Amino acid sequence: MLEQQLFNALSLGCVYALFALGFTLVFGVLGVVNLSHGAVFMVGAYAALQVIVRWQFPLWAALLCGATFSGLVGLLIDALVLRPLRQREVPHLIPMIATIGLGIAINSLTQGVFGAENQRFPAEVLPQESLVIAGLHVTELELGIILLSFALMTVLLVALKKTQLGRALRAISESPKAARLLGINVDGLFLVTSFVAAAMGGLAGVLIGLYSNALFPLMGQPVMHKGIAVIILGGMGDIRGAMLAGLFLGFAEVLSVAYIGSTMRDAVAFGLLFAVLLVRPRGLFGSVKERKV
Repeated sequence: MLEQQLFNALSLGCVYALFALGFTLVFGVLGVVNLSHGAVFMVGAYAALQVIVRWQFPLWAALLCGATFSGLVGLLIDALVLRPLRQREVPHLIPMIATIGLGIAINSLTQGVFGAENQRFPAEVLPQESLVIAGLHVTELELGIILLSFALMTVLLVALKKTQLGRALRAISESPKAARLLGINVDGLFLVTSFVAAAMGGLAGVLIGLYSNALFPLMGQPVMHKGIAVIILGGMGDIRGAMLAGLFLGFAEVLSVAYIGSTMRDAVAFGLLFAVLLVRPRGLFGSVKERKV
């Protein structure tokens, strides 16, 4: 049934959008394509699993712990890699290469500690109830993913558009030096951005882990590829574009699996991405804008 497939696509697209929002936030504010974001995504899922298995935390607390731990990893990445490179004013390609290496290191460390085999959340913590809404069979997990994702995306959009913090972040995205002259604590907001972006990525990892119930050290790599596609499709650094492009990719994947076949999932999704970019090379909300140092 088409309506059922569209609902399934909505839940998957929400997770992609949540992941891409953190990715986009780092690019928009720090001016960095953080290619370790997929590893942070994986770390969040593993952190949530550990607090459930070892300490029997409830699911809501595991979600919070996964997001918080990922946020702390994001702060560590900024302190060890991004901040030293910012201070040296290196070309933009250098942080990309550095974060690739860091992501590989995090993946390898996780594999060394937990092994390469798949791990799963205990069945008793997964929401099992199924609801029927307007003729659609909806699980509590899918409904929770959609509501949580839209709530967080709405909060982020409102914060960026309506609050003093959001205006400061937009000023930094235009020119960090000019923002400093205006009295904005640029370094402090870089840390806030790193934490929030990583926390959103880690939370997306927990949600995908719950959705598929299969955790493994390299689970962030395919999502990382899709995150890159999403921020390009949405318009580099644009929050609205990341949201819409994440939903677009989720719909493309689920519908291609339902009506074409699972082996063609990525081909169809990325083929549509390519077609959209041929028509609109700057993405859905992209504009010609040069970041001023």
